[in-house]
Amino acid sequence: MTKTIRSRFDHEVGGTVEGFTILEKVIVVPSDLIERRRGIYDYLVDVPALPMKGTSGRKMVPERGSFTRSTPDQRAGVVRRVPSR
Repeated sequence: MTKTIRSRFDHEVGGTVEGFTILEKVIVVPSDLIERRRGIYDYLVDVPALPMKGTSGRKMVPERGSFTRSTPDQRAGVVRRVPSR
């Protein structure tokens, strides 16, 4: 599977961009050294196939009444009370 990534940085074919391997490079706007302007490049990159998810599409929801609240000792930091105005 492939996808196209647009970048202002010049990479070479076979390198990586955003963690993907570059298969093809297309120059959209060439760089201009006189005006100190970077070019714009489109990269066709190889995207690994995503693993299949489990059979259940639902998220695990805790049963009703099984929720326990954490105490200030279990949480890091200081709990401050702000007086009402």
